[in-house]
Amino acid sequence: MKWRLVGALLAGLMLSGCMSGTYAPAPEAAMTARDKQLLANKPYPNVKPSGEFARHIVEYPTNKKPGTIVVDTPNKFLYYVEAPGKAIRYGVTVGEESLAFRGQAKVGRKAEWPSWTPTPEIHQRIAGLPSYVAPGPHNPMGARALYLYQGNRDTLFRIHGTNQPEYIGQAISSGCIRMLNEDVIDLYNRVPTGAEVVVL
Repeated sequence: MKWRLVGALLAGLMLSGCMSGTYAPAPEAAMTARDKQLLANKPYPNVKPSGEFARHIVEYPTNKKPGTIVVDTPNKFLYYVEAPGKAIRYGVTVGEESLAFRGQAKVGRKAEWPSWTPTPEIHQRIAGLPSYVAPGPHNPMGARALYLYQGNRDTLFRIHGTNQPEYIGQAISSGCIRMLNEDVIDLYNRVPTGAEVVVL
């Protein structure tokens, strides 16, 4: 009994060590000259997620093939499966409980510095929004967007950047998955159109 308890404690410590991983900020080489220029003049505080919500390389046992995105909604992490048993883990902002997307999807399309047209539902929830926001660091969609589709249908959910990095690690969005702009640029460069996305 005593040895079983010790074994369980050791296994727990080993697993927690694996999940903490190695801190690895997004490489600047992923950014274009335009990215660097726009982010140098961003109109929001230069806040970077710290601790577990910063970008890490982690051990991640899964049956999902490399190239898959897994969003762990309860824990506010996005995993990019890089190789068997390995993933890049990013901290994210997720949707409020009643607004969050769950299930499987594909990356139907991708966009650099996308514009934003709030849906009628978002206008109903948040008064005073403009009907259209041009691309740029002031835009809530941020530097990149991955549009989630089921079959040929746009789910209207996105993985995208943010102009509110202080909320990484929280559940406050209108359902989309928000990332630090530097992180979403890194992810965008790794993920092809058609990649599998699993949102837990």
